[in-house]
Formats: sequence, structure tokens, C-alpha cells
Amino acid sequence: MNWLLILLLLVAAYLLIAHYIRDRGLFRDHVVFFGPIMGIKTDRVGFFDWFRKFKTALRAYATLGVVMVVVVSAFMTFAMVLTVSQNLVQTPDPTGIYDPRNILAIPGVNEAIPITAAVVIGLLLTMIIHEFGHAILARVEDMRVRSMGLLIAVIPIGAFVEPDEEDVEAAKGMPKIRMLGAGITNNIVVGLVCFGLMFLLVGMATPLSTPLVQGVYQDYPAAEAGLPGYSVITSINGVPVTSQEEIATVMGGTQPGDTVALTAEKDGAKSTYTLTLDEWPEELADDRSSGFMGVYYYSAPTVKENLGRIADLGLLAPLYLTIAPIDAFILSNSLQLGILLTDTPEQIAWEEPFPFFWGTVHLFFWTGWFNLLVGMFNAIPIVPLDGGYMMKEGVERFFERLGWSRYAQRVVASISGFVMLMLILLITMPIIVAAVRFVLTIG
Repeated sequence: MNWLLILLLLVAAYLLIAHYIRDRGLFRDHVVFFGPIMGIKTDRVGFFDWFRKFKTALRAYATLGVVMVVVVSAFMTFAMVLTVSQNLVQTPDPTGIYDPRNILAIPGVNEAIPITAAVVIGLLLTMIIHEFGHAILARVEDMRVRSMGLLIAVIPIGAFVEPDEEDVEAAKGMPKIRMLGAGITNNIVVGLVCFGLMFLLVGMATPLSTPLVQGVYQDYPAAEAGLPGYSVITSINGVPVTSQEEIATVMGGTQPGDTVALTAEKDGAKSTYTLTLDEWPEELADDRSSGFMGVYYYSAPTVKENLGRIADLGLLAPLYLTIAPIDAFILSNSLQLGILLTDTPEQIAWEEPFPFFWGTVHLFFWTGWFNLLVGMFNAIPIVPLDGGYMMKEGVERFFERLGWSRYAQRVVASISGFVMLMLILLITMPIIVAAVRFVLTIG
């Protein structure tokens, strides 16, 4: 039974169960529907009152968060305007990262987001962290919380809390802004912490000199013999080898034209390949006169050095890592960071400090990645995003002090509309230009 069939059966079962519950009016106090999405909620939210004991600390945290959100909001707006300006000069084709399916952060649909346990858990934790931020600050600022729950569409896809609408509407100024920004603040802080813990974990792994063939050069002996990538060379002419250095020693005694029997292991199966050695290409020769197999190796020590250089960027390192899934799954994996995202053959070239090590690394990466991106996106000053509501509250209070309240809504609508236009252009411009080019070509 393939995965597509299993998925279709799960979707069908979910729809039948959801229809039955809705049609019979079952569990009215605990089940709500948002279109096809089912929400399971509870009004037992008294534990949020516990955080009221730390009002002073949490208000200080949320106030610093508001400053951070304003900075991120300005950065995101500037980045969108700059990117749209560049796209007007040279619009990219709707392929790769500009492919329409890569617009939404849906695992399995977006090419950069695989369906793994780390991805699903990271995404769910991100939404819980965001919503709990709102709920905790709501109670700190004396706003009631009515309920909380999980959103389900076959699997849990998110979380929600319901602050009392009247209390939220009655709140004014910084208390309301702190509550609105708390989810973003939590996301960004947790994202930074997760990436920091991920770097600490990777620092515990020991890189090995395992002779893992990452790839072969076309039209050279290994490629012609059919040696597959991500094979581990175990012997040459019957001489066992366990490192790239040992292979270099054995190969140092060969000459172009020699024939060698190379044994390699992949996926637990060993195979032997006969290679007639060639001369080293001029760009790789470096005065070497030995025979050339035509392979290049995965270098775990080099990858660890690169990760160290990324970590040295400090707070900019997480921002740099946001492009890692795009590079690993859509582009050419030139950054060699795929090992941080999902199980890869490269893991054999590392000594793990404890069981399930790489799974833990993946969980920290995706939890950090989702938190950081969700926080940054929600900071964009567009109503109904959190950043938009924060901007709205700030503008209204500012204009109220000046006695210009009648102009506040126009200013809010203008800012939100302009940024929304930038976002729409950023998403649709490659598609629109491609469609126009197609029509012109047909014409």
C-alpha cells in the first residue's frame, strides 16, 4: 500500500468522522468547526492565571518584545519593498523558490519542507508557543481567556486561544500592544534559543574521515564503472581502507592506465567495481602523477568548520539558516547543511554522542526555523496579522493624543494596504510576468 493511498484513506476517514460529529451536533461544548478544519477546545484555562504572579517580569519581557517586533516589522517591510523593486527590473521565472507551490509553508507541498516527525512537531510547537504568548499576556494585562484548543485536519495542524473579545476591545495602549505582540515575541525568542541549542548539539558530534563518496566526475573511471554516489569505499585491490587518507596512500602507488578493483558499500550491500585509472584533470592535478578514480568525498570536518563560521555570526546566524531548506531541497545543497534538516547518508561520516542525536538536531532546527519565520511574518504591518493590529493600536493612540483620531483609520488603511500590495506583488509578480510572456509568445 503506497503513501498516497494511505493519505487518501486518512482524509476520507477524517471527513466522515467530522461530518458525523457536525451533523449529529456531538460534543458541542468541545468541538467547533472552521470550514473543514475541526477545533477541539476546552474552557479549562485557569492555569494561565498562574502567570499573573510574574506580572512585572512578563510585562518587561513583553515590552522589550514590542521593541523587537517594531524593528522586525520595519525590516520585513523594507526587505519586501527592496525585493519588489529588484523584481521590477528583472523578474524571476516562476520556478524553484518562486514556484507557486513553494509560497505556502505546507509540509510535502512546499519543496523545501519535507514531511518528517521533526517538521510536524516543530510546526505544532510553533503555533502553541505563539498562542500561549497571547493567552499569558492577556491574563497578565487582566484580559480574560475564554478557551483554548487544537486545530485538526487529519492531523493536528495548529493551536488557538480565545481571549474575551470585550476585554480585548476595552484594553488600550501598551497593555493591548504587549498582548498582541506576545506571540511574535515568543516565536522569535524560542527560534533563537532553538538554533543556539542546535549549534551546541552539533558541536558535540565528531567528524570522521570516512571515505564516503559524495559524487563522481562524469566521463571518468568511477562514473563509467557505475559507482553510485554516497557509497563508502571499503577496499582497493583487496586492501581494506577506512579513511580518505588510507585511500590516498594506496592510490599514491598507482599510475594512469592501471586497473583497480574498488569495493564499496551502500545501503548495507557491497559491490566491486573495476576502474581503469585516468590522469588527474589539470584543475585538480596539483602535481600529482598517480591514477585518478574520478570521485570526490564528503568532508565532515569541512562541514563542521563551515557550521562554526555560521555560528560566529551570532544573532545573524539564525537569519542565515532560514535559507538552509531552500538550498538543500530546491537548489544545489551548496551550503552542505542538509544534515541539519533530515536523515541523510552523510550521517555515517559523523560519530554521534548519544542515540537519536540527529533526530534531536532536526527537531531543534525545524522548531527554530518555523518559530523564526512565523514570528517574522506575523510582524508584517498588515491587518489582520499581529503586526498589523499592533500598528493599528499604536497609530490610534498616537493620533488620539494629537486630537486627530478621525485620521487614524485612514493612516492604518494606507500603511496596511501599501504593505499588502508589496506582499501580493512579491508573490504574484513571477507568475504574472510568465503569463504575459506566454500570451505574447502565442500572439
